[in-house]
Amino acid sequence: MTGIIIQARCGSTRLPGKILKVIHDRTLLDHILDRLKERKEKAVVVIATSTLPGDDAVEAFCRERGVLCFRGSESNVLSRYYECATQQGFDHIVRLTADNPFVDVEEVDRLIAYHIACGNEFTESFSRLPIGVGAEIFSYAALKEDRERASMPHHFEHVDEYVLENRDRFRTGTLQVAADKNRPEVRLTVDTQADYEKACYIAAHSKTGLPTTQEAIALCSQYA
Repeated sequence: MTGIIIQARCGSTRLPGKILKVIHDRTLLDHILDRLKERKEKAVVVIATSTLPGDDAVEAFCRERGVLCFRGSESNVLSRYYECATQQGFDHIVRLTADNPFVDVEEVDRLIAYHIACGNEFTESFSRLPIGVGAEIFSYAALKEDRERASMPHHFEHVDEYVLENRDRFRTGTLQVAADKNRPEVRLTVDTQADYEKACYIAAHSKTGLPTTQEAIALCSQYA
């Protein structure tokens, strides 16, 4: 079984509460969930937040929308992912973050299919797509090894760091994407107030409300 785990917390230092801020007509988290409704690959979606009281709002959000919620360590994100995946019995785990309202779900579908067809342990598309649009997927075995071998502080803060530093230990792959999406220099994540304002512009001027990657890139250029 494949799971999509969205890491989400309200305690951002640069833009507090950003995941529940409204971007044009819906919250940032709603943008992600609405996009995931369009996926073709079967997968279970879970929002993984922390046990801090400040993230009670995330659990309430999930409850209101009928979305699975897992609560774990605030600082040890790797452990949070591993425990969530173990609880749900996932064989493969797509990692998304709740500061990326423009995740490309078509490419998430392709990522899952490519990863499984190749028998990979770790596959990513973030190096090919705009910042905030790509994703990565682990096999459960790779995530387990990641957790067991992680030793540096940044290994626990960021789920993929140990794997990226030790690619020779894993069967890895990179998803190739169409040339008009292959723009890793374009920033479409929401980490600062300036990012948020740009995201609002893109969502407000989209013809569909859920812009494709190509449309988001074009609107990003207009905004600049």
